[in-house]
This record gives sequence, C-alpha cells and structure tokens, in this order.
Amino acid sequence: MTSVGQNVWYDCMSTDTEAAIRFYTEVIGWKTQPWQNADPNNPYTLWLVGERAIGGVMTLPDEARKMGAPSHWLAYTTVADADATSARAEKLGGKIYKPPFDIPNVGRIAILADPQNAVFAIYKPQGEMPASAGEQPGEFCWSELNTTDYQGAWKFYSELFGWRHRSSMDMGPAGTYFMFHDEAELTKGGMSNVAKQMGLPPHWLYYVNVADMDATVERIKQHGGKILNGPMDVPGDDRIAQCQDPTGAAFAIYTRGKK
Repeated sequence: MTSVGQNVWYDCMSTDTEAAIRFYTEVIGWKTQPWQNADPNNPYTLWLVGERAIGGVMTLPDEARKMGAPSHWLAYTTVADADATSARAEKLGGKIYKPPFDIPNVGRIAILADPQNAVFAIYKPQGEMPASAGEQPGEFCWSELNTTDYQGAWKFYSELFGWRHRSSMDMGPAGTYFMFHDEAELTKGGMSNVAKQMGLPPHWLYYVNVADMDATVERIKQHGGKILNGPMDVPGDDRIAQCQDPTGAAFAIYTRGKK
C-alpha cells in the first residue's frame, strides 16, 4: 500500500542512455524493458529486478543540460497531492524546477529542489505504488543527502514528507550523520554536511543493495565506471562504496554484513 513519504521509483537521467543500460545491466544485473507508453521522440526504458520495475533510464532533458546538470539519479517520493506539496515546498524555501504534470495511467509528478538546491521529485501515483524494503540485491536501500546545512534540510523534509528522526552518529571531524525513516520505516536514509566539507553542490546519493561488494567493485571498474570512495566498513558489519557510472552519474552500493 502506498503511503506519503516513500521513495518508490528511481530514474537515471543520462547523457548516454545506451551506455548507462550496458553498464547497469552488467554491473548490477538489472534487466530492462522498453516502456510502451513513452513518447517515440523520448524513449524510456524500465529497470527490472526480477519482474518488478523499480525505475527507468531516459535522456537527460535539455532544460537540465542548459542548467549545467550532469547525468544523475533522481528518486520519486510519494505525496498525497503533487500540487499542494509543490506549493508547500516553495513556502518552506524550496524551488519548483518542473511544475506538476500528469503522465497518463501513471500519476502526477513534479521536480523540486530543497533550500540548499538538492534536486528531488515528488509523485502522486494513480494507483497503488508500494515501496520496497530494499533487502534484495538490485533494490535501492538507502537515500543519502550530502548537503551544506543538514539541520535546515531536515526541517524542510520533515515538514514536507513527515519523515522521522531515527538516530544520529558522530563522525568526528566529519560532523554528524543524521538518519531518518518514513512512517512505515521503508524509506530510510541519512544526511550530513559532507557537501560543504568537500566543496560540492548539495545532492542526493542513492544506494543499491548488492550481493557481493568486491565482485561488484571489480565489475564497475571493468565496465568503465569509477570508485569514488571505498569500499569501507560501516556500523553493523555492512560495507558501502560510492561510485560513478561511465556517463558521470553518481550512485552507491551496499552489502549487508553477515549476522
């Protein structure tokens, strides 16, 4: 059942969709399927985990290119009303990059940015759109906001989506890592001021569950991707690595530790 505040869909907005499809099918193991209802002038390909679609890949829109956006991943968070949520985001200090619009038989979406200018999407599904728990290989399992003011960002997102504080972790000189979840505890993530420390623009980074960290890292390198950070151990005996695909889109991988 769909509820508000859940990340239920992930799009790769790419400067080279064919390269992206080759990379992720080889590295992550996703299957693909053309979306039959796509505009013939703007093809859209679905990412599949088994028989379940989890997102898609499309050409980076011209308006995004003109704004200097590179290839990137974009998550869609469920809302009860796309128009009201867009207006609320603006009142809370955010921006509306693409006003709400309908996709027939899918739902209503909008592209927004938070007060620090990290981009995200909202989605009012036409039907049920359940979120995944992220426990199976190939599923997205964590959403991380690297920003310049995580406390200001948290005020924005908690008021917009009703996300709840889960716990915080002291990272020493790197500051606080602030973790959250939605009401159903399906959308899980964290935020910190890493972007400020590294001189990067604020952005969301999405983690994919993989069965074998070391093997996945090798495939990333073999197929033209880059390892930006890691692999590294994190609390719980889990392992993570931050990566980049051949078109420049950043993503991350996660492996659950042995219990």
